[in-house]
Amino acid sequence: MGRAPGPSVRLKLTLSYAGFLMVAAVLLLTAVWLFLLRYVPDRAFLIPGSTDLPTRGVFPVRSNLLRVFAPRAALVLAFLLVFGLVGGWILAGRVLAPLSRITAATRLASTGSLAHRIRLPGRADEFRELADAFDTMLDRLEAHVGAQQRFAANASHELRTPLATSKALLDVARSDPDRDPGVVIDRLHVVNARAIELTEALLLLSRAGQRSYTREPVDLSLLAEEAAETLLPLAERHGVTVETSGAAAPTTGSPALLLQLTVNLVHNAIVHNLPAGGTVRVDTRVRPGAALLVVENTGETLAPELVATLTEPFQRGTGRVRNHHAGVGLGLAIVRSIAEAHDGTLTLGPRPGGGLRVTVELPAPP
Repeated sequence: MGRAPGPSVRLKLTLSYAGFLMVAAVLLLTAVWLFLLRYVPDRAFLIPGSTDLPTRGVFPVRSNLLRVFAPRAALVLAFLLVFGLVGGWILAGRVLAPLSRITAATRLASTGSLAHRIRLPGRADEFRELADAFDTMLDRLEAHVGAQQRFAANASHELRTPLATSKALLDVARSDPDRDPGVVIDRLHVVNARAIELTEALLLLSRAGQRSYTREPVDLSLLAEEAAETLLPLAERHGVTVETSGAAAPTTGSPALLLQLTVNLVHNAIVHNLPAGGTVRVDTRVRPGAALLVVENTGETLAPELVATLTEPFQRGTGRVRNHHAGVGLGLAIVRSIAEAHDGTLTLGPRPGGGLRVTVELPAPP
């Protein structure tokens, strides 16, 4: 934004230092003058025979004192004024030196260079706290921008796949007029459904991050039962048993988003399970100040390094096969976004016997 030019902060501090010094000097000289006026008589009588002064008798003391004191006081004030301006300019420059480094780093960041850090040396003070906070902000901003760039690249790739598949099917149908159109239509329907699913997941992920919802009382145990009932046919087709347990776990938030969070977790646990005879356990509990939703599933052994990446968009575990139930790779990313939008946390960890354990912790209602 455009601003009218004005004096620099260094100049303002210099004038402030010099002005304060001049005020202190004037007060000090005034106190000295009042002290002299109090203890020096108005007139003095010279003893006969004294040679201290060329005259004898009574003479005015205060008037002579004023003629002697005033020029010297003016010289002191002039010296202090120059000393205050020069010293204030030097001191202000030293005090504001960290601010110059912070300003330079800010200008670099405004040009898109997020790798630069201030790393201001020295002991903690206000400027160093500001520099450390700015470095922390740059760390988070750089990580966020990197994640957004990866997300945009992955989303473009994922959206391009169904479009390229549709184009290939249409090219084949055009080059082979005798080909059964029903087969092409069925394949196009599957591809189009996957593209719609991916688009809706992207929209949900964006909406969850905006926190544009009205908070209402929500019981996680009821959401867990609803999600298990909704996904029961999918679990039966996969040969997976879904078990729900736990007490009421009240929290506040969007019922629709929290239901989507629960459905995504249970769906993920069903799809990425053992080929047959797998189990999914959904548990809700409370602890002081928090409501917990825990979803565990059996499955193959997962390395901790792999588990740490599963909340990234379009990340799928090793050996996870894409099929019409595998989702679009945004399930856990949406869960994390919804949890963060509700001031909660998402924790993933491998189970010792194989599979995954996911814990969502949300604030308890006030």
